[in-house]
Amino acid sequence: MSNSKNRVILQPADLTVVAAEPSCLERAKELAERLGATCATEPPSLEEAPIHLRVDARGVTLSGGEMELRGDFSRLLPRLKPGKLQQELLVKAARIKGAGTWDVPPLAVDATAGLGEDALLLAAAGFRVIMFEYDPVIGALLEDALRRATVDPALADIAARMELRLESSVDALPHLDEQPDVVLLDPMFPERTKSASVKKKFQLLHHLEQPCGDEEALLDAAIAAQPRKIVVKRPPKGPFLAGMKPAYQISGKAVRYDCLAFARS
Repeated sequence: MSNSKNRVILQPADLTVVAAEPSCLERAKELAERLGATCATEPPSLEEAPIHLRVDARGVTLSGGEMELRGDFSRLLPRLKPGKLQQELLVKAARIKGAGTWDVPPLAVDATAGLGEDALLLAAAGFRVIMFEYDPVIGALLEDALRRATVDPALADIAARMELRLESSVDALPHLDEQPDVVLLDPMFPERTKSASVKKKFQLLHHLEQPCGDEEALLDAAIAAQPRKIVVKRPPKGPFLAGMKPAYQISGKAVRYDCLAFARS
């Protein structure tokens, strides 16, 4: 474990992957091997491993004390209903002129995917979405959520437009095979981790994903992908990413989207 401003950052090797049911043992072993973690059939004690991954019939869950975190796209279904989806600030911010008339759906890249909820909104709005997540533990939670969505009749069509890549978007964005129409950036910044609005269970994420260390590199990588638009998700009073002033903003009470527009030759 390492510390970042009094925050314990867990490495995958610090974790134990627990097979909570015999039928999940092989899957737990595969996940532990991929993460370089320990596999067990009994939950570790709080002293041994206060945070661990549990694999059971529901999926993969990050557990810590009384807190649990599991990727779950189904809880967003009320927001995907016709009429409501179009009112989502992210959908408004990502909107591309003429996209509805294109033969191929527009491509969005979620460069900081996390648990993939923003990517789901974009996919539901008609985008093809490539998600990048560099943290392997968060990636495992997202991968599991996507797997379950593909067999959920209410989500399967949307999930079919979502692709997960477990790698750094900073490295990958300049080398994409296709120019994206939109790149979404939602980096984790230190000031956001102190917000009282952060739900208790999401505090678990702050033990895994470190704040953005080089916002200029992230923005430069997004620009290098040559999108039509970059959408940056920010706290309402947060600073501009890398100090770059957007062309326009779409703001709500809890979030602000800074939109950078680019001409494409």
